[in-house]
Amino acid sequence: MHSERVINLKALIVHNSNCRTNIANQLINSLITELNYKDIDTVLVCSADEAGDVIKNDSTIELVLLSWVMAEDEGNNESARLVMASLRNKSHSIPLFLMVDGKQGESLTHEVMSVTDELIWLQEDTPSFLAGRVHSAILAFREKIIPPLTKAIFGFAEKYEYSWHTPGHAGGTAFTKSAVGRAFHDYFGENLLRSDLSISVGELGSLLDHSGPIGESEKFCANVFGADRAYTVTNGSSMSNRVIMMSSVARGDYALCDRNAHKSTEQALTMTGVIPTYLMPSRNYLGIIGPVYARNLKKEAIRASIAKNVLAKDKNQKPVHAILTNSTYDGLTYHVPTVVHNLNDSVDRIHFDEAWYGYARFNPLYANRFGMYGEPADYPRHLPTIFTTTSTHKLLAALSQASLIGVRDGRNPVPHERFNEAYMMHASTSPLYPIIMSNEVSAQMMSGLGGVHLTTESITEAVRFRKAVRRIRRELASKQDWFFSTWNADYIHDPATGQRVPFEDAADAQLITDPACWEMRSGDDWHGFKEIEDGYCMLDPIKVSLVMPGIAVDGSLESSGIPASLVTAFLSQRGIQVEKTTDFTILFLFSLGVTKGKYGTLLNALLKFKEAYDTNALVSQNLYAHENECPTEYKNMGLKTLADTMFTFIRENEFTQAQALAFTTLPEPVMTPADAYVKLVHNEIETVSVDELYDRVLATGIVPYPPGIPMIMPGENAGNITSPYIRYLQILQHWDRLFPGFGHDIHGVENIEGFYYVQCLKNN
Repeated sequence: MHSERVINLKALIVHNSNCRTNIANQLINSLITELNYKDIDTVLVCSADEAGDVIKNDSTIELVLLSWVMAEDEGNNESARLVMASLRNKSHSIPLFLMVDGKQGESLTHEVMSVTDELIWLQEDTPSFLAGRVHSAILAFREKIIPPLTKAIFGFAEKYEYSWHTPGHAGGTAFTKSAVGRAFHDYFGENLLRSDLSISVGELGSLLDHSGPIGESEKFCANVFGADRAYTVTNGSSMSNRVIMMSSVARGDYALCDRNAHKSTEQALTMTGVIPTYLMPSRNYLGIIGPVYARNLKKEAIRASIAKNVLAKDKNQKPVHAILTNSTYDGLTYHVPTVVHNLNDSVDRIHFDEAWYGYARFNPLYANRFGMYGEPADYPRHLPTIFTTTSTHKLLAALSQASLIGVRDGRNPVPHERFNEAYMMHASTSPLYPIIMSNEVSAQMMSGLGGVHLTTESITEAVRFRKAVRRIRRELASKQDWFFSTWNADYIHDPATGQRVPFEDAADAQLITDPACWEMRSGDDWHGFKEIEDGYCMLDPIKVSLVMPGIAVDGSLESSGIPASLVTAFLSQRGIQVEKTTDFTILFLFSLGVTKGKYGTLLNALLKFKEAYDTNALVSQNLYAHENECPTEYKNMGLKTLADTMFTFIRENEFTQAQALAFTTLPEPVMTPADAYVKLVHNEIETVSVDELYDRVLATGIVPYPPGIPMIMPGENAGNITSPYIRYLQILQHWDRLFPGFGHDIHGVENIEGFYYVQCLKNN
């Protein structure tokens, strides 16, 4: 990196003037002046506690200058040791300069010296020289942490070359030639636009042949994420899933496919022509989709599933590939060694869609619960090859569309050359370089202690939010009043006392570090997966499902309740956007960007909802920005009245039971998704209303949100007069007519004036 690019340098100085001579204090002041001359901002604190807070919360600190002697110590240098511990618990690489004078150096131990980068004798070197050492150390630190492609693009941009290649805006210059272009240029800034480069810049390498700095970037990401090799993707994990499938299977091959799958899996089935045998996930009383049980992944169960598959003509043909979602949308994670062991006899390649789970490798809480578990060198190569897809933009810090494919070669691997043929079918020849850069920057942020620190922070805030909700609920319950709950264990085993304690009373440290607090066991009621194998599945604490009043753990509805969609609408009007809303749960993601203020505001908003509900405040004043936007159906209606009306509909129409039945049985397959797509392209289809859907074969899949997984796949029959799928769609259709503004998002269904229509194959 060139020095002219280095700006906003920052150092923390930990120095207590009360315990130093006037000369020492003057030297510190002179050093600060010299640092400022070199454009190094300084933060001066005088205690270990203050230093710890800055180190924890200020990510711009790039060097620490620490006085070995502090006023509050009694000759044991305890304060300096605490600061060292705070720094090294966060980072091994941030430079630490220890400031000593006189005979203070005699008390330095080997332990202290091993975590210190330099010693400074304030009275022996000039402030100007010491400032130069600090400046050089910060530059070296930056050089060390900047990953390969980012470093190369920084360097290229500093050359200020004239561009004679694409893109046509030429580093942003074209935008400056019109008023609207200038507004766009000024909004995003010159650095971003000058980083939007062409593959014609050979020195940056190529995303299609994985050469140069781009290739080095992918090797770097592979090392951080524990893969043998990694591939950067600039069109999201949807592309990643399609690439993996197309590299592994082809027309006529058999594959095992989690029915709890993203739409990109359906697309991959269509593109490859593979014959799927579906693995049915579990489902609980809240409608939360759980794992495919371990016993259903064993050889005998897989054979039985293939035997029942009418599309699988050769019942002895071995499936090539298996794809599972890990973690599920709601945060349920597999014990991956068990999955690999159980599938070992059935497939040679296992594909984990981990789009929402890219942080798992970086915290010990998730050990053995992600695809690239353990270290590559320790993975037995006679076991199946493992693929993972990671949406680095979802819960890490990458830009939207950034994704990463990880490959760990085992039995029957897919060679790079063949894999890359599938990759090039989907990759753009004009990728946006900042997306690629953000992939490797996210990886760098998670490497070493950085990942542990960042993930622990997210887990900590999620735990504290869960406990806060449950404490409020307990307090109000003692007054015969209601509040929300969180979906997690009700009791935790306290190792200190051997007793069970309420979740909200458990120690933060235990909940943050002990996987047993989150693992599911068959005898526990709270999770609702009654047949689950002990320890096989773990709830990810950062994916918080807020549970509404109205539904019991046995799935029965209580006398009254609150549909989650009302709470989501209320929160939206207060600037709080949620991740997912089901009938009785709302999902909140405690990602790396969460703060105490953020979840404190959420808690306050939930209490405000309770107040509005309890007083039956007007819907028009609480769910809409302007009262004239409120549908006439809700004019002068109170919030509690609307909740009661909705809840009565759910109970009388057996809404939850209908959904459960629709998602726990498989429709009859008539043809593969690929064959159905051929008929779609040839226009051998017609539009059919849901009320006339009996015995029709779907041309496109139907995916209701929630729960957001396929109910009917292309090429499957919707069923006869007893069809649970048609019954469920009819209930949704009726709901949408009765409750405008609270309609359902259903992929594959067109809502025309309150009536549902789908695309079916023409009858012969």
